[in-house]
Amino acid sequence: MKDANYAREQMVEQQVRAWDVLDGRVLDILRKVPREAFVPDEYRDLAYADTGIPLAHGVSMMTPMQVGRLLQALSITPDDQVLEVGTGSGFLCACLAGMAAKVHSIDIHEEFTAQAGQRLDEQGIRNVRLETRDANTLDEQSVYDVIAVTGSLPKYTRNFEKALKIGGRLFVVVGVGPVMEAMLVTRLGSDKWVREVLFETSLPPLANSPMPESFRF
Repeated sequence: MKDANYAREQMVEQQVRAWDVLDGRVLDILRKVPREAFVPDEYRDLAYADTGIPLAHGVSMMTPMQVGRLLQALSITPDDQVLEVGTGSGFLCACLAGMAAKVHSIDIHEEFTAQAGQRLDEQGIRNVRLETRDANTLDEQSVYDVIAVTGSLPKYTRNFEKALKIGGRLFVVVGVGPVMEAMLVTRLGSDKWVREVLFETSLPPLANSPMPESFRF
């Protein structure tokens, strides 16, 4: 891709920063991680465009602005243990790995975890553990400081928030299109969570997610 460094800087300044992402660590990691290395070859010229780039299985990459808002909301520290739900292309995983101590990334599609593993290895990123797994089977308790869910939940379920340590943060998009709500969930105690709506957005649903009951008159 020609002038990738210039395109990356334009993405950061004109898209991400313009959407109120002002955290210096977030902007720095978006400047550092080569997004074009994680985009399917046929879409490489769109690597830094303000668009959700299609992947296989009805999934798409989050836009740069969505990634920036997610990373900023989670307030990631260098000691954090992170769970990413939905590995996809591996781009967000690379960003998380550059900000946290360790990342456990799961995806139901083996194709995604295999491709992401190769891309992360090519970038010299070693603090990631990839696992092919249905996220809806997650039953860990109080394990992670940060959880990032990259597909939407048509119906909110609590298994992800229960996997947070006390003080842990969860980013998740909830609802049914065309407009959904990005939420930050923080665990304050053993039985206490606070949920904050951050902004409206839209993402493809997480595979096998429960659906809300149809409204009936």
